[in-house]
Amino acid sequence: MRYMMMIKATKDYEAGIPLSPELMAGMGKLTEEMMKAGVLLASDGLQPSSKGTRIKYSSGKRTVIDGPFAETKELIGGYAILQAKSKEEAIELANRVVEVHVKAGIPEFEMEIRPLFDPADFGPAKL
Repeated sequence: MRYMMMIKATKDYEAGIPLSPELMAGMGKLTEEMMKAGVLLASDGLQPSSKGTRIKYSSGKRTVIDGPFAETKELIGGYAILQAKSKEEAIELANRVVEVHVKAGIPEFEMEIRPLFDPADFGPAKL
């Protein structure tokens, strides 16, 4: 099953403060290991929300809103898509990401892990 890990942004990340060399090196090494193991399907960091745009549709009206966005705790700073045999394995893989952040001296860290839909979840395709 595929899982998406969404790494929450921090105030420093949103302010454009570069990631530490320790964190970059640790994540680079972990990314390489996970790719070689075949469990990492995709990953990337997102630029701060100040460079982003939201489109909102409500009551027949479409609104385009440029960043930055106020609620940092709701923002995503990066993501990874993993292939795991179970939720428990996805959590184990995600904990490796947490460990890299802890070793790099990051004082607070939060991520969300959610399964992705698979085409089989929708039943047979009808043409």
